[in-house]
Amino acid sequence: MKVFIVHAHPERRSLNGALTDIAVETLTGAGHAVRVSDLYAMGWNSAVGADDFGDAVSSPLDVVHDSGRAYGTGVLSADIRAEQEKLKWADTVILQFPLWWYSMPAILKGWVDRVFTYGFGYGVGEHNETRYGDRFGDGALKGKRAMLSLTVGGPESHYSDRGINGPIDDLLYPIQHGILYHPGMEVLPPFVLYRTVRMSAEVFADAAEQWKKRLLTLEDTDPIPYRRQNDGDYEMPSLRLREGLEIPGRSGFGLHTAG
Repeated sequence: MKVFIVHAHPERRSLNGALTDIAVETLTGAGHAVRVSDLYAMGWNSAVGADDFGDAVSSPLDVVHDSGRAYGTGVLSADIRAEQEKLKWADTVILQFPLWWYSMPAILKGWVDRVFTYGFGYGVGEHNETRYGDRFGDGALKGKRAMLSLTVGGPESHYSDRGINGPIDDLLYPIQHGILYHPGMEVLPPFVLYRTVRMSAEVFADAAEQWKKRLLTLEDTDPIPYRRQNDGDYEMPSLRLREGLEIPGRSGFGLHTAG
């Protein structure tokens, strides 16, 4: 298995850094190949700009179509092309980050903004009355697996069904479904560590063992059963879930999982 880890924490000696180190050691020790992009160490530029698109840039700047032309003609900036090659190489992608303000750190969102270009992360496939492109189960990254590994400062109860922050699955839906599943990757259930600002050495040792077990079962873990866009569950072209397919007791984001 080939695993690509995107690490997003400014302090390499942090808990997130430790989880990345454990992942590299565990996976390589089991015979898997691993590549890591440490975004802060790389000095990753998180802002999309005209320099990303070489001589494919237009005036005024058109991020969508300029990125598509640049991707199609091979003139994207070297840092973007390098990250896309890592994604193409990988069987499994792990995003490692702390939950900040209910989402991923800005540098990681900027990685997505720049790397998931038109023609690569989105905007692929035929658009017609029965098919709205290759996405949500199809796309350029179909056949790969992805997983979030994240640290959360507060206790798990704050992120439960009645917790004040909302269910963790809802908070992660825009990332798991909207970013990872959109271009076709199967998304595994996330690995979440809670109350990390007060984590004792004993609790961390237990968490590290749990993390190792998750890593060694990546190939066997069932993905989140998100509904595929083009398999008939959605009306076209409205892309509304067909009546009668909802699972009793589910609403909102939960409507879009079939199991």
